[in-house]
Amino acid sequence: MRVRGRARRGSAPAVAVLLLTAALAGCDDGPADPQSSKSRSLDWKRCDAPEGGTAPGSGWRCATLDVPLDYARPDGETIGIALIRKAATRKSERLGSMLFNFGGPGGSGVDILPRAAASYRELNTRYDLVGFDPRGVAASAGVRCRGDEEQETAYREVDMTPDTAAEETAFVADGTDFGAGCERLSPAVLPHVGTTNAARDMDAIRRALGDRKLSYFGISYGTELGGTYAHLFPETVGRVVLDAVVDPTADSVGHARNQATGFQRALDNYLRDRGQDPAAGTRRIADLLERIDKEPLPTTSGRELNESLAVTGIVTPLYSRSDWPTLTAALDEAENSGRGDRLLQLADSYNGRDANGHYDTRNHSQRAISCADAKARPTVAEARALLPEFRELSPVFGPFLAWDTAGWCAGWPVEGEHDTPEASAPGAAPILVIGTTGDPATPYEGARRMADELGEGVGVMLTNKGEGHGSYGESACVTSLVDAYFLEGKVPADGRTCS
Repeated sequence: MRVRGRARRGSAPAVAVLLLTAALAGCDDGPADPQSSKSRSLDWKRCDAPEGGTAPGSGWRCATLDVPLDYARPDGETIGIALIRKAATRKSERLGSMLFNFGGPGGSGVDILPRAAASYRELNTRYDLVGFDPRGVAASAGVRCRGDEEQETAYREVDMTPDTAAEETAFVADGTDFGAGCERLSPAVLPHVGTTNAARDMDAIRRALGDRKLSYFGISYGTELGGTYAHLFPETVGRVVLDAVVDPTADSVGHARNQATGFQRALDNYLRDRGQDPAAGTRRIADLLERIDKEPLPTTSGRELNESLAVTGIVTPLYSRSDWPTLTAALDEAENSGRGDRLLQLADSYNGRDANGHYDTRNHSQRAISCADAKARPTVAEARALLPEFRELSPVFGPFLAWDTAGWCAGWPVEGEHDTPEASAPGAAPILVIGTTGDPATPYEGARRMADELGEGVGVMLTNKGEGHGSYGESACVTSLVDAYFLEGKVPADGRTCS
């Protein structure tokens, strides 16, 4: 249930919005960087199909940029960062390149950007749209930790909310086994996949593209990556938008606490929308999960829906209000028909499982990156001690998230870098930070904290009163403001609200 970004479904129509603006100092992308010896070294070619996907259209080109595997040894071994680009459609008015990260961590920009590009058509008029696979993800030396059969067994047999000593032992053993698999199958890259190195890669990409300043659109985990970049390279921050913001002040337990709050808030809003009392509806769903824990539900595939998969299935449609009817149908099937087909399908989608039983490696990369970042390694006893608080926060999601603090990086073979990421960026150009009040995965409060951490005059807060994980393309107001910021350099007044 860790934070995972989603590709936007499509842009809402732009509307005329009165902007209170300020000059965007230092945000002109300008001509190619004369100091970049690599500005013409990228060999752009027609793109092959990504693993499990289809090749993008003829307007897309792909390349690979070699960067140091270990930035402490810049002349040592290198790693290839996979890139994809769609050229600006109005070349005479081109502003430069715009780099995207859609979240995860573990999302493949090479795969997602072509599928999401229609949402960014207006931005593409003056920017080259550029996606990349961060190190440890997909085509950029993607981390692999276990095979499909091992993954299927874990989802089937490991109880993510253990109730007995035996279940606790199996739970922790699975986490340790997962990390050992990463070390066995991806030994060279595993110590170097943290967010700080990915931010350094972003600056190498900027130089290779020939841009003086970085224009960047980060969503979900991509906001943490953007904040890290701004801290490391404030002088090259151009026009940067952070949407669906990860709280930079939260450690691993804090993130779990935030998500318990956020998912429960989204569930409450969903229940109200259906004309149900949130407290009674939550209790009903919690009771359903208790029954499934004792007796998993059958499906037509022959696989069973256990409690852990059911929780994941309930989480998935909370990411977008447009998916709430899907949740209604899935819960109705489970509660009234005693079947788990719809919830299992939703869980499979979240877990990256296709109809043939093949799992993608997003979860592998997500875990490797987040464990490389976070120092904390909570114990089973510490997770157990969190249960009363987390059950109070969310009877449905709290137990899962409390236990997750101990299982996620259990026995991890690589030491984490920090307790919380650093996002202060004194001297950087204004960065637009967008928080959605009903965001389930990255609750609204984290956006305010990110704006504060970036610093006075840097973090510009925009509130979107709405539901779902991310606002661009979902809110016409937000989309209009972001387009004006990127295309015209108009900075909304700090504290602006879209409703």
